[in-house]
Amino acid sequence: MGKNFSLTNTTKSTLPGVPFAKIKNKALGSKYSLSLVFIGEKKSQTLNKIYRGKNKPTNVLSFNISKNKGEIFITPSVVRRQIKLFQRKFDNLVTFLFIHGLMHLKGMEHGSRMGRAETKLREQFKL
Repeated sequence: MGKNFSLTNTTKSTLPGVPFAKIKNKALGSKYSLSLVFIGEKKSQTLNKIYRGKNKPTNVLSFNISKNKGEIFITPSVVRRQIKLFQRKFDNLVTFLFIHGLMHLKGMEHGSRMGRAETKLREQFKL
């Protein structure tokens, strides 16, 4: 995957064939070290409760570890349940959520600026 990107799948879910490392490099730069982890609902719920005070699993969580290092956790089973809600296919929604997590790692908050940055990145990768 490259020295500044790692992908771990702790689930039985098949992962989409998405150029995660290329998208990460475009959003955060090649020097930014990112760990992308696909997790189950139990782990997602634990992390969400500890860090956000919400006692339920969530689709994506992102954490800055340092200025140039972060982690993104995606929960495929939650994503699958949200396909109709977001009106996207599984692979597309995983990528959409990954980009959303990247924007948070850049320090962006929800809002129009973040939405524009997400749209620009999705368009660059034809998503």
